[in-house]
Amino acid sequence: MFLQITPTKLTVALAILMLPATLPAQSAKAGKGTAKRPRVEVRTSLGTMIVELYNETPQHRDNFLRLVKEHYYDSLVFHRVIPGFMVQGGDPDSKRAAAGMPLGTGGPGYTVPAEIVPGLYHTKGTLAAARQGDQVNPTKASSGSQFYIVQGRTYQPQEMDMIAKRNATMGTPVTYDDAAKARYASVGGAPHLDGAYTVFGEVVEGLDVVDKIAAVQRDGRDRPAEDIRMWMKVLP
Repeated sequence: MFLQITPTKLTVALAILMLPATLPAQSAKAGKGTAKRPRVEVRTSLGTMIVELYNETPQHRDNFLRLVKEHYYDSLVFHRVIPGFMVQGGDPDSKRAAAGMPLGTGGPGYTVPAEIVPGLYHTKGTLAAARQGDQVNPTKASSGSQFYIVQGRTYQPQEMDMIAKRNATMGTPVTYDDAAKARYASVGGAPHLDGAYTVFGEVVEGLDVVDKIAAVQRDGRDRPAEDIRMWMKVLP
C-alpha cells in the first residue's frame, strides 16, 4: 500500500503511499482549541504507546476511533519498518499473514478524504494516514485503516529551508516558522511528507516504543523478521 522506499533519497518523502500491485504539542498554527483530544492506547509486543487524536481532522479521528472500538486493529502487525523514517501498520491482511508474505495493500474497502491542516507537521511521534500515490489519487485521500508513526531524524534550519523550497516545487508548499524549525532540530521527524499526507494525531506517551520497533531486524521488504503485533483501546 506504499511506494518502494529508498531512505537515502528524497523520494523517501513519498514512501508512505499505498500501491495496488512525551513530546511538546504540534505548532499552535494548527488552531487547536481547548476541546479534549481522544486518547487511544496502542499496546504492542515491544511496549505500550498512548496517542492523542487531533480534533482538527475530525473525519480521520472518528474513523480511527470507530475502527479501534470495533477491534479492527487487534492482532495486526507493523508490516513495514524503516529506521530513521517511520513504522507502519493497519493492513488487515497482516493478521494471519505467513512469514515473508508481502503486505501493504489491504484495507477496509474505503478511503477517507484528505484533511491536511497547516501547522500539523511530521515531527517525531506523529500519527498520519497512508495513501495511494498522486498518479491514481490526486485528491490525496487516505487509506481507510493504514497508518504510520514517524521516527525520522533531526534537521537544521537551513535544511528546512531547502526542504520547504523542494516541497513547493512538488506542489505541496509548507511554511515553517522558527518554532517549527526548532522542533525539527530538537526532536526530528520527516518534513518531506509535510503537506502531502494527513497528520491526525501524535504519540504522547511511550515514544521509545517507536524507536524499539524501528530497530528490529527486517527482511528485504522492510517487514520485521518477527511479527510485532498491536492491540488498541480507546481510553476514558
